[in-house]
Amino acid sequence: MRQKKRLLWRDWRLEIRDRAISNLQSPNFQSPMNLTIIGIGALGSLFAARLYDVAPVTMLGHWPEQITAVSQHGLTLIQPDGRRRTYPLPITNNPADVPPADLALILVKSCQTEQAAHLAQTVLKPDGLALTLQNGLGNGEKLAAVLGQERVIQSVTSEGAAMVAPGLVRHAGHGQTHLAEQPGGAPIVTLLRQAGFQVESNRNVASLLWGKLVVNTAINPLTAVLNVLNGYLAENEAARDIMVAAARETARVAAALGIRLPYPDAAQQALSVAQATAVNHSSMLQDIRRGAPTEIEAICGEVIRYGRLHAIPTPVNKALYHLVRALENKKEHSP
Repeated sequence: MRQKKRLLWRDWRLEIRDRAISNLQSPNFQSPMNLTIIGIGALGSLFAARLYDVAPVTMLGHWPEQITAVSQHGLTLIQPDGRRRTYPLPITNNPADVPPADLALILVKSCQTEQAAHLAQTVLKPDGLALTLQNGLGNGEKLAAVLGQERVIQSVTSEGAAMVAPGLVRHAGHGQTHLAEQPGGAPIVTLLRQAGFQVESNRNVASLLWGKLVVNTAINPLTAVLNVLNGYLAENEAARDIMVAAARETARVAAALGIRLPYPDAAQQALSVAQATAVNHSSMLQDIRRGAPTEIEAICGEVIRYGRLHAIPTPVNKALYHLVRALENKKEHSP
């Protein structure tokens, strides 16, 4: 009897997923599909602005200054070539004000994922889907714990964005976005492409997640600790040595998990990214500068955790982890 109930529960969850996929594949997919962007920082603002022309979009988050600015003046996006456009996007901190959504894009910091999962549960239609585009590990699992695995789509993006001021976001650089390949994912890929994003489906998103994690552990914490732009890590010998050591250490943990990275040399990849994004402020540096919580737990913290599980030493990640934690607490104890 218990097994029968489990099968019925599983069939119901699969039916929910299939109904959501059917909605996304309908001929009227473009115009009537409601999107909610959960997370109104830099990347959330970028995706909201770019999706404005292809589907109804509502921004949902808890940044008072951003809500005031966008409500009063719209959201202005500065393109990489300097062109500007202002979008009259609806924005709120109250999920009751959000139209029932077919798709929620999760773009909050990893430390806010559990809260975002419950917001998504509130605003999504019963068969709505959640797409996570976040940094670090563990976000998909946290969303699935609330929404169910069948309603969560894992993805990886290398799009770059930075907030210039509330209501003003700069698209710092184009990048690839990869969605986990699963039945019904094609319409979402199409939607994002219509919005101008470079998007592909990928069977091995775990490889891409760890590929990005290697670079994040190498660049983000170190730029935050040193208070420097990405390019400094490539130019300064001492900083470069730490960056390379962090990348190689994270790659060893990935190898212990049986994950093949999407590039042959972790150290060279970190160096190449630091050089290619030389004038960028990493998201972790931006967080530290404005006194906001960082994503260090989902980045170095996860590497440390998996390293411990598989007996792989992670001294570089541990040092970076504790230094960033100390910086997070520094504001509370400043003279």
